[in-house]
Amino acid sequence: MAKPGKLNSVRRGLFSALAAIAVVLCGVAGHALAQDQASHEKVYAVTHVDIIPPQKDAGTKLVQQYVVDTRKDPGLVRIEAGAEISRANHIAIVEVWQDKKAYDEHIAAAHTRQFRQQLDPMLGSPYDERLHHSLE
Repeated sequence: MAKPGKLNSVRRGLFSALAAIAVVLCGVAGHALAQDQASHEKVYAVTHVDIIPPQKDAGTKLVQQYVVDTRKDPGLVRIEAGAEISRANHIAIVEVWQDKKAYDEHIAAAHTRQFRQQLDPMLGSPYDERLHHSLE
């Protein structure tokens, strides 16, 4: 049989270990909750750009420069642009922003306004941008 003093020492050690585990688990849960809340604040902008065929090369270069410029904007999580395989003049732009404020600041940026003004006469259909939020 263990001595009472030694038994209390073991209990204190076990309690300390359990308390440390609880603190770590609370931290992990808090981090997961913060990530979950952050994912609901993110704004996903999906844009379809239909460039008239004679302007495909010039319009594609504009989109490429827009991507380069946008990657410098604060609050951007990710941006990708891709041309449709069967119709290279149809381009999809997918942007992920930390929140609506970052997206709004991007829309107001000089490079964004300039991109849209320069691209507009090259479009075969209206600039089609739609905002989304995560379902997760």
